[in-house]
Amino acid sequence: MTYRITPAMITATTLDDLNSSLAALERTSNELSSGKTILEPSDNPYGASRAIDLQSQLDGLSSYASNAQEGISWETTASSAMTGMGNALQSVRELLVRAPNGTYNKADLEQMADEVNQLTEAVKQDANTQYAGQYVFSGTATTTAPYTQGAEDAYQGDTGSVTRAIGPGVSVSVSTDISSLLGNGQASGDGKLLDTLRTISEHLKGATAEDIGALGAGDLKGLEASIETLTQMQATAGGVIDQLQAATSRIESLQSSISGGLSNIEDANIAETSIAYSNEQAAYEAALRAGASIVQESLLQFLQ
Repeated sequence: MTYRITPAMITATTLDDLNSSLAALERTSNELSSGKTILEPSDNPYGASRAIDLQSQLDGLSSYASNAQEGISWETTASSAMTGMGNALQSVRELLVRAPNGTYNKADLEQMADEVNQLTEAVKQDANTQYAGQYVFSGTATTTAPYTQGAEDAYQGDTGSVTRAIGPGVSVSVSTDISSLLGNGQASGDGKLLDTLRTISEHLKGATAEDIGALGAGDLKGLEASIETLTQMQATAGGVIDQLQAATSRIESLQSSISGGLSNIEDANIAETSIAYSNEQAAYEAALRAGASIVQESLLQFLQ
């Protein structure tokens, strides 16, 4: 069978070739503008699947990194508050060391008692420290202030653990059980910090020989025990911060590695793509000129 090449066939073939050339040019242009070689899954099904998997891993790591950073900020806030408590307790200790030396009259001791009361309120205020609108020393009752200002010293929070997930199945507690240090005040008789501070104030105001003796003995011993407890809490908080910082470094390293793998799959080689774009653009323009000549000649033949 013999086939005859007609002007219409030539025109159709020329247009098909032009459209293919234009499609390739548009494809390369899109790669340049997006910086990606995979513009849709069909471009590279396996690569697209790997890219989705790696991106999912990156999203998970970003969540863990955010949790770790928030945990660091939470613990840093708590540590700062505990430092404030420590400064207040050192001031009380200085008063306890000075008060029994026999050079102060009753008025002086009452003034010291007022200072102890003010420092007690400062300790409670530090215990009510917040991070991002949440009380850091209230356990899981983060919307409730752990202590109220004034004479009432009962702990209002709970001992639940506040945690931050920093990896698959890995969580770190950022809670500090401040009630184990401050206790529930003199009414509870628990011998903890608030109970000790209220007792110190009473002994200073009483100013009897027995009261003065208690200041330099039992009261000082109780205060120093609380200072030691506070120091241990600060060390624990510091250890948690170190753990979270190590986790942050590890996550950043994983993010860098996975991002590199994702880049190898998705990212276009801009230099090569730019050269390809220039070549395809030149080819397309040449095809347009050639096509215009061919189609024009075919029309003339048709008219003749």
